[in-house]
Amino acid sequence: MLIDWNDIDTVLLDMDGTLLDRHFDDHFWLEHVPKRWAALNHTPVEQAKEYLYELFRSQENSLNWTDLDYWSERLKLDIPLLKREVEHLIAVHPFVIDFLLFLKRRGKTVWLVTNAHSKTLDLKMRATRIGPYFDGVISAHQVGLPKEDDRFWGRLQNHVQYQPERTLLGEDSETNLTTAERFGIRYLIYISRYSSKISPRKSDSFPTIEYFNRLIPETGTTSIAIPD
Repeated sequence: MLIDWNDIDTVLLDMDGTLLDRHFDDHFWLEHVPKRWAALNHTPVEQAKEYLYELFRSQENSLNWTDLDYWSERLKLDIPLLKREVEHLIAVHPFVIDFLLFLKRRGKTVWLVTNAHSKTLDLKMRATRIGPYFDGVISAHQVGLPKEDDRFWGRLQNHVQYQPERTLLGEDSETNLTTAERFGIRYLIYISRYSSKISPRKSDSFPTIEYFNRLIPETGTTSIAIPD
């Protein structure tokens, strides 16, 4: 894929795994919540994990997946409070700020578009201070659909004015990139190093980068080639 920045007006960026290290989220849901739930219910941690992982999977690709109020009620735990217990793990990926500054210098409209719940957004914007780099922040809960739903990208236009053929989307979810592709978003970039704790894997379907410095062209150029 050849990215000519003169052909791009709008940049849509996912949050967890794309801009922020998903290690926080993985640790929280796979380790911290089971530990707290096990203590509350006098259950061995491994047994709690088995039960909770199946419960989490049952809500994949739905708004409940990221709804902290839903999980607080379902698990009888104060999920926002538990998140604050491990907020020291919240971190911005390398080169993200450089990329956001590059986009601002080039006059691009930049939106953070995430499935995350508003309470998660509030926590992470306070912890990272990246909010001011965006023209706006939109949650799937405002749109009324998760990004995994093909209808999401069309309904997003009720909140964000963008032309799909002049838009770049950065995501760590191939599923979300696929729904965006079906809608007609032209520039689709897969972020393979979504967590600092994993070995990145190249997508078979989308141009892949580990960090956003790969999208910043050399001084004096307007385009950059990303291997398909």
